[in-house]
Amino acid sequence: MTERNTVKIKRAEDIKSARKPAGDVELRTENARLRSELATAQQRIAELEQRTADALNRIDWVLDSLHSLQGND
Repeated sequence: MTERNTVKIKRAEDIKSARKPAGDVELRTENARLRSELATAQQRIAELEQRTADALNRIDWVLDSLHSLQGND
């Protein structure tokens, strides 16, 4: 009886694997491409945020410098 059950299970697994869409490989490829694009976009966002922070720090420094010059007059 156990042998009969394992044969049924194996057949059911074969049927399930046969039902996979033909585009499975294409979906995986597209998924990998999109993940790569997402990682690239996230890296670019981080770079832009750092450049923005650097620019704001420079602006703050210039304003502080101008204020200190005005105070010395």
